[in-house]
Amino acid sequence: MSTFSGVETFSAETPTLPPATHTQSYAIGTRQVILVEPATPYEPEQKRWLAWARGLVAQGRELVAIVATHHHPDHIGGAVVFARELGLPIWAHAETKTRIDAPVARTLDEGDVLELDGPTPQRWKVLFTPGHAPGHVCLHEESLGALIVGDMVASVGTILIEPREGDMQRYLAELARLEKLEAQAAFPAHGDMIGTPSRLFRAYIAHRAMREGAVLSAVGTLGGAGTLDDLLPVAYVDTNPLLFPIARLSLEAHLVKLVREGRVTQREDRFFAAD
Repeated sequence: MSTFSGVETFSAETPTLPPATHTQSYAIGTRQVILVEPATPYEPEQKRWLAWARGLVAQGRELVAIVATHHHPDHIGGAVVFARELGLPIWAHAETKTRIDAPVARTLDEGDVLELDGPTPQRWKVLFTPGHAPGHVCLHEESLGALIVGDMVASVGTILIEPREGDMQRYLAELARLEKLEAQAAFPAHGDMIGTPSRLFRAYIAHRAMREGAVLSAVGTLGGAGTLDDLLPVAYVDTNPLLFPIARLSLEAHLVKLVREGRVTQREDRFFAAD
């Protein structure tokens, strides 16, 4: 647990992807408080999470709502329990609302402002940042220079863009938008607070560009023999084969982007360099 200028962190074990093992939840606000990421589905961890939330009330603070950045299980596993036990509404994007069983009382969208009263008032602007998930949102408090970034980046490991509900092209565009904010600190769902996060956003974009180049090179090298399984060990030659099941999803997400941009063509299950 840690604090940063009106942002308090609580870490709970969740069923997330390695190397991460926990999801960070956040309490934002100096008197009125929003809890971000009702993450854990595990009962012992839920008890710890509730004790943390109730401890905020014991300090004289007012819990206002629970915000889910997106619908993945390691982010909303405790939503129903926490909303019921604390008597709080759940707020999330409309795309998230359609993907979770928990009742969403308020839908969040680009430009909404969550105002929190207190000794130091806070105004958190909602940023709609799909790419990792269709309903993904971040929160930006400009006066603090703070960003709650969900699964846009992590301080441990990387971020999976799953090709069926993710969008690599949009994800990279949203990373570039976050980079331009020049925030002082970012609070990810996995790992510790990130100082000067624009550097990390740029590094993520550069890494994806490197991988995209490797994918294009693999497509050209294999000519007409490029199925996903053919391309995988070539484009991800630097990756431990134990990680190939996850790498295959990233490969497919890159190929979807490249086909959409007309830089690769697809015929049935094979991929070709565009003429």
